[in-house]
Amino acid sequence: MNRLSWDALLPGAPMTPRLIVSDLDGTLLGADHDLAPRTVEVLRALAERGHHLAFASGRHYRDMLAYRDRLGVPVHLISTNGAYLHDPAGRLLAARHLDAARARALIALERPAEVRLNLYRDDDWLIDAEAPRLLALHAATGFGYRVVAPDALDGERVGKVLYIGDPDHLARLEAQALAHHGEALHITYSTANALEIMAGGVNKGSALTALLERLGLAPEACLAFGDNLNDTEMLGLAGEAQVMANAHPELAGRVPEARRIGHHGEAAVAEWLSERFAL
Repeated sequence: MNRLSWDALLPGAPMTPRLIVSDLDGTLLGADHDLAPRTVEVLRALAERGHHLAFASGRHYRDMLAYRDRLGVPVHLISTNGAYLHDPAGRLLAARHLDAARARALIALERPAEVRLNLYRDDDWLIDAEAPRLLALHAATGFGYRVVAPDALDGERVGKVLYIGDPDHLARLEAQALAHHGEALHITYSTANALEIMAGGVNKGSALTALLERLGLAPEACLAFGDNLNDTEMLGLAGEAQVMANAHPELAGRVPEARRIGHHGEAAVAEWLSERFAL
């Protein structure tokens, strides 16, 4: 047991507030992309004990509100892979957009017809053609896209450019983006078929750093949970990092100090937290 665990388990010991931050899909959410009752129960209990909660996702801020509201306790939201940070009352604390000219260049990249172009902006999700299968991932929240032709997109106030398609096609798009823009972009994957591009320096870890500073907490007081490559920086920053059993096979190697816990389909985050904090 590491030294941070003792204060949670010793009888009568004072409880040091922690920041508990979790990715959503593949981590905190079940296979149905929703919160399990056990997860809601455990997170509410932690908030009642004075711990801080945060969700950190590639999802749009508006897409995450349903999960926050389900809990009914304060939750900070790191959305669009760190491009936006909101406090529990919904106030925008920080926003980092792609340079509009670079966003337009990404919009204009040549790609196969079956690759879907998506833009996450401040208040909406834009897509270049209908993709009904994507909406199933958002059934629990009711959030949806708006179809807009690429030549009508101005690139303004874009938090993330997202390409969804065959991994080989995405690898070629990634190579083009890197060749033209290099370190001006932060490029990652949330799943094998989802290439996500933000402004340079934008990731869940940088947003988590800002949140820890705002809360007056050191990284050692943070517990983080994730399952995919876009969680790398967040997990690397946290004092206690947990990687799911269903995680991307490369993630554990990127965060070698992380513990491996159970499967997201079995509410493993909730079960691990329940044991960690003796709930």
